[in-house]
Order: sequence, then C-alpha cells, then structure tokens
Amino acid sequence: MTVQLPITDIAPGAWQPNRSRSQAIQLIVKAIFGAFAAISIFTTIGIIGTLIFETISFFGDLPAELSKDGQSVSYVQGIFHFLTAGRWTPLFASKQFGVFVLISATLMITFIAILVALPLGLLAAICLSEYASPKLRRILKPVLEILAGVPTVVYGYFALLTVTPFLRSFLPPVEGFNSLSAGIVLGIMITPLIASLSEDAIYSVPQSLRDGAYALGTTKRETVWSVVLPAALSGIVSSLILATSRAIGETMIVTLAAGANPTLGFNPFVPVMTMTAYIVQVTKGDAPHGTIAYETLYAVGMVLFLITLALNIFSFWFVRRFRQKYD
Repeated sequence: MTVQLPITDIAPGAWQPNRSRSQAIQLIVKAIFGAFAAISIFTTIGIIGTLIFETISFFGDLPAELSKDGQSVSYVQGIFHFLTAGRWTPLFASKQFGVFVLISATLMITFIAILVALPLGLLAAICLSEYASPKLRRILKPVLEILAGVPTVVYGYFALLTVTPFLRSFLPPVEGFNSLSAGIVLGIMITPLIASLSEDAIYSVPQSLRDGAYALGTTKRETVWSVVLPAALSGIVSSLILATSRAIGETMIVTLAAGANPTLGFNPFVPVMTMTAYIVQVTKGDAPHGTIAYETLYAVGMVLFLITLALNIFSFWFVRRFRQKYD
C-alpha cells in the first residue's frame, strides 16, 4: 500500500535560510581581524611619529649648540652640518654632530657582509634547486636555515673571540675591534636569508624553460646561468635587498666586534662605530634624558629608518618592473 504525502505549493523565493547567526559571526571575525591589522598600522604610525617629532626637536636645538663656537648657524645649516660633517662626538665636551661618520662605518660593514653572503647564498641556492636531489634538498635546506636561528649575540662573540684572532694571525694590522671580522660574520649570518629566498625564486622557474634550453643543446651550467637565473632575477634581487636591510639594522655583532670608535674612513682593520652601535651606547645611559646628546638617538634612528625605507621602496619597484609571470 502506497502512502501519498500532500504536496504543498511553495512559491519561488518564499523560503529563505536563516543566516543571521552566520552573518553575526562573520562580522565578529572581520572586526577581530581588522583590529589586529589596525594594531600593526597604528604601531608603525606611532614609531614613525616618535622619530619625526624627536628628530625635529633635535634639529631645533642643533643650531644653538653649533652657535657656541661664535658663529651664527641657521636651521638649514644645522641639517647640512649633521649630514656632511666629518666628526661625531655628541657625548664629548666639544660636541660635533657629523652623522656621516656613522653612515660610512655602517655601509662599509654592510658591503663586506654582502661580499661574503651573496656568493655563498646564491651558490647554495643554485645547488639546492638545480643540483641536489629531492632527498638531499630536504636535508640541506633545514640545516642551512639553522644559521638563521642562532642568536646574534653568539655571532658577535664568535666574531670577537674566534674570527678576529684568526685574522690577526696573518693580518697583523687588524686590531682587536675591527669592521672586517664584524662584516665577515654578519655576512655568514645573512647567508641563509639570501639562500632561502633565492632558492625559492629559482625553484619556481617553470621546468619548460629548462627543457627548452636543453632542446637547443645547452649544458646544465649554461641553462642555469643563461636561462634560470635571469628568469629568477627579481626574486634574487629582492632577497639581496632584504639581506642588506637586515645587515644595516644589525646591532649586537657590530657592537661587540666592530668597537665604538667614531672615526671617518674606510679602513676595515680599525675599530669603527655604526649607527646601531651608537644607539646601543646612548640607551645604556651615557646621555641624560632631554639633552641634545640624547636627542641624537632619534636623529640617528631616523637616518637608519630612511635608509631601510629607501631600500624597500627600490625592492618593490624592481620586483614590479622585472618580475616575469608564467602560465
């Protein structure tokens, strides 16, 4: 016996699911995620605002400080003196405010670090992506990235107690604190950054490009250098710029190994003072709060921020300009 159920006519669109609870949950999730995004934005704005206001205060007090020598100094002349003067002694009795001394030391150590890290990192990336077997790659890449997890203070003492004595054994002019050992160890520290990011960029190059080069009769070495590396150039340059920014902002290695002697020059065998090393010196309490010597902390920090910002802007432009997209 068949039971027939009554059929109810339902007009199209007359029944709608109740999604009020789901919509409420979605609004809550959006609010939470938006709050976390806003925290990062407001934190960045707060940091930049602090640097700007304190830097303005420093440049407002600088002309009066420079005028103690008996000559009138304007606001613009104070900024020009800050950027071009060849002495940096804001903590001494005779104060001089030439930040170029700190910039030159920072750039010299960064240049040495890049000379070490670029060939090591790029060759390691090529080896992992093009020559290592999948099994060997799974082993070598985590081992390489272990270097990125070593605390920078350990690198600093390694440079001071191991690398410097080794360099002095065959380079007598090298002093106890020097930028050469700091740059070498800093290069070792940023090598995993270049290697990992470059390896990802090289590994993402389509296999069809390699197959096309092999079909034309090129060897593996020629394929890597003539096809794969140019195709991954934007990613490699981005990793290099990111590593450069990381080297410029490094603190503990240069503080422990490079010394604290603000001298102008590009001699890697003598002690120097970088921008981050000076910031560490001021924050230890060598300058009373509210003095112009204390305000130099923010002025140097602003210079450091502008340098890294310029590098990041160049990196974004380069990636957008030279990135190659493949289907």
